[in-house]
Amino acid sequence: MKIALVGYGKMGKTIEKIALERGHEIALVIDQHNASKLQSIGPEQVDVAIEFTQPDAAFANLKQLLARQVPTISGTTGWLEHLPTLRQLCQETQGTFFYASNFSIGVNLFFKLSQQLAGLMAGQSAYTASMEETHHTEKKDAPSGTALTLAQGLMAQMPQLKEWACFEGQPPQNPVSPATLPITSYRQAGVPGTHAVQYQSHEDTIEIKHTAHSRQGFALGAVLVAEWLPGKKGVLTMDEFLNI
Repeated sequence: MKIALVGYGKMGKTIEKIALERGHEIALVIDQHNASKLQSIGPEQVDVAIEFTQPDAAFANLKQLLARQVPTISGTTGWLEHLPTLRQLCQETQGTFFYASNFSIGVNLFFKLSQQLAGLMAGQSAYTASMEETHHTEKKDAPSGTALTLAQGLMAQMPQLKEWACFEGQPPQNPVSPATLPITSYRQAGVPGTHAVQYQSHEDTIEIKHTAHSRQGFALGAVLVAEWLPGKKGVLTMDEFLNI
């Protein structure tokens, strides 16, 4: 495949390494130094664009790629208030857009495990749900996009939870409302990503956790999605890719 990398930070470079190892071509690399190339990119040049940039740049990048009818994969988080606009643009252009807050196969299985556990815990009033997430210090958004996906899946199974609240650097000092899911976000140097879901009662604690050891799992997942994407249309997610 001919792949365009939009964003050439640590994740972009890891994706490049894996894509080349799997026999693909990096036809174009776009970052903040040559962003104007987005205005001329097209499907005749590349088979797919993989976008990992920053929250403040992602929406403009993705809008340009979809308008140019380039099948696009994005893993940037922190911009999802614009997702309805991109869905509409993808429909208007009959394009292809794949978004995931996390491309790791393990993380996406963890999402499903968390949803199943939340369904079991929904009727257990003695337990209080909470979440923690830890990422490297360069991560801009808190809570992480992965944590928000976890929270959304959990809350869908527990109707008593109406909202989430983020606490940066330390857990809440006072009890939160029973209708609120607390998410504690930590930033530590060199941590690729750790997410935990807890249910606590006076008698015990139930916890499930996913710990990433490197960026490799995220990058490999993005390349596997790129290999799966040709011929598909519309707005797609990891649920379709994993068929779960």
